[in-house]
Amino acid sequence: MLHESTDGTQGPGGDELTVPMAWLYAEYIADELLRTGDLMPPTSFEYRAGRDALALTIFLSDTRGELSCIRVVSQLDTWLSLTAHDEPWQEWVRERMDGVTADAMAARGPAPDLVLAEAAWRWLEETELLAPDLDAVPGGGSVVGEDDGPKVWTPAWRLGLPLGHLAIQLF
Repeated sequence: MLHESTDGTQGPGGDELTVPMAWLYAEYIADELLRTGDLMPPTSFEYRAGRDALALTIFLSDTRGELSCIRVVSQLDTWLSLTAHDEPWQEWVRERMDGVTADAMAARGPAPDLVLAEAAWRWLEETELLAPDLDAVPGGGSVVGEDDGPKVWTPAWRLGLPLGHLAIQLF
């Protein structure tokens, strides 16, 4: 089954308009997992980081082009292992993005899914969010509330990945 839908619609210049169904489906699954976990408000940057990290994981783990046919429950263990704390997720994403890019170039066709995945990855890498410093020494000072603790600027993917992992566990 193809991930793209043209619905007979022609784009500018007579080219067919392709809909990035694989990416949109991955993003939908990620959104549902996060909403079910109710970990962050859907309007927060942290939520977006979690959704994008999960969507990338879901999209890039689909090595056989079956994303629209899968059952979410059958893939949860795979996504859980890919998002685990001790896994080199960032390197895995880079390798898979390179592979998907090479496949798209070989096919010489439009790759709207890849364009959206690249945009999400770029945002996750380039955007920094202010987050609690989890590496801070415990007992280093008096902390009244969680907002009073030490904070550090961190790439969005470093915050979104554990959020996505926790959302999968809570599902």
